[in-house]
Amino acid sequence: MKKVSFLMFAMVVSLLLIMTACGKEKEVTTTSEKEESNGKTLRIVTDAAYAPFEYLEGDKVVGFDVDFINAVAKEAGYKVKVEHVGWDPIFVEIESKRADIGISAITVNDERKQSYDFSVPYFLSTNKILVPEKSDIKSGKELKGKVIAVQTATTGQEAVESLLGKNHKDIKKFENNNLAIQELLQGGAEAVVADNTVVEEYVKNNPDQKLKVVEDSSSFDQEFYGLMFPKGSELKADFDKAVNAIYENGKYAEIYKEWFGTEPDVETLKAQQ
Repeated sequence: MKKVSFLMFAMVVSLLLIMTACGKEKEVTTTSEKEESNGKTLRIVTDAAYAPFEYLEGDKVVGFDVDFINAVAKEAGYKVKVEHVGWDPIFVEIESKRADIGISAITVNDERKQSYDFSVPYFLSTNKILVPEKSDIKSGKELKGKVIAVQTATTGQEAVESLLGKNHKDIKKFENNNLAIQELLQGGAEAVVADNTVVEEYVKNNPDQKLKVVEDSSSFDQEFYGLMFPKGSELKADFDKAVNAIYENGKYAEIYKEWFGTEPDVETLKAQQ
């Protein structure tokens, strides 16, 4: 009996070890995107300090980008969870494939395309200048000789550097646009350069701070935002198709008008494909 019991015990232990080993292997193996579409929630990373695109209400991430990615994911047949990680960490999380998609008003450009894949464009933007109402700044050229606040590692920074020079002493770089705007309000900068929707929304929501937005299409080019994927992601094709689907069925225009109060230029977005 002891021999039989020991044999049975050994068999049970062996079986448990095999099951445990299989369980551990499953934990460290990256789940395929096909498996994710059958139930696993995709991890979406963002920088929730960029109203109205993404910002925090309590501990919840809300904004245009959030409503957009939820609509696109639903169309594509995926579940998603949006997480606030900060601006620079978005790129680290996507490049290392710890996250599936980055969305945070991310401009598609040639430099970023070298490290990441992007969806078809989903938003048209341009940089504009935020200044006090009494400022005499009327164009990008008039930023020379002024102290300018920008969010670091953004096209706003690139635009100002193209006017003043790379790493110019008059360019103050901040972790996010909220901090850049605070620097302007406190007198530490004479202007902020950022995406048009962000500065326009800030002026609209804060009339008591007596700020205005200056447009200069000759100094700042059009930009297009895209969903950002790890290089070679199979998700790109599904999400490209879904973006075009919500263009056609009117869902995109519905979300856009809810957040911005105007009709989107869908034809220009589609032409960029």
